[in-house]
Order: sequence, then C-alpha cells, then structure tokens
Amino acid sequence: MSAQSEGNYAEALQNYYEAMRLEIDPYDRSYILYNIGLITQVMENTQKLGILFSGIRTKPFLTTSFNNMAVICHYVRLSTL
Repeated sequence: MSAQSEGNYAEALQNYYEAMRLEIDPYDRSYILYNIGLITQVMENTQKLGILFSGIRTKPFLTTSFNNMAVICHYVRLSTL
C-alpha cells in the first residue's frame, strides 16, 4: 500500500496482483480487488488529463476542457482519500 500512497501505481498494481495470486480468503481478496479498481481509475484519469492538457495547448480558450479537467481532478482526489 505504500507504493499506492506514494503515487507509484504501476508498482502498486504489481503488488496487488501478486497478493491476489497468494490470498485465498474471499473477504481479503475483495479489498485487493477494490484497490486494483481504484488504481486503474486513477491511472485512466491521469491519461485523460494528459489529453486535455494537449487540447488546451492547441486551443486555450476551450473552456469545456478546463471543466473536464476539474471534474477528473475532483474525482481522482476523492478516490485517493
């Protein structure tokens, strides 16, 4: 979990996949799957932010891009609390 809290999502995913391979208790596996889902969502949103930044550089007055960035940042912040 330290890799996840430090923002090293690739390492965290590797750790969680290894934990899924080793863990047999369904209750504990559910928490591992939950964390895998959170990391995947954060990583996808980070990629989307990169695309929005490119769009803003190309057309800086496109306000919907700023709005979409704010929505993603808000969601990412909530999912990492």
